[in-house]
Amino acid sequence: MTRFFSFLAFLLVLAVGAARAQGPGSGGPVPAPQQPTAIPIDGGASLLAAGAVAYGLRTLRQRRRGR
Repeated sequence: MTRFFSFLAFLLVLAVGAARAQGPGSGGPVPAPQQPTAIPIDGGASLLAAGAVAYGLRTLRQRRRGR
């Protein structure tokens, strides 16, 4: 069992050394500037508003009934 842990520690030391040995690299190609992405809010906002109106009407009807 002790042999296993010592082997595991040795592999850990090798992995840490290999991770540190890597340089920053060339940076790669620079991406072209992009236009801001337009996010369609209409679909979700209209569903949310319709749900809020339906919930409000349901609550008002329940209050008028006396529940």
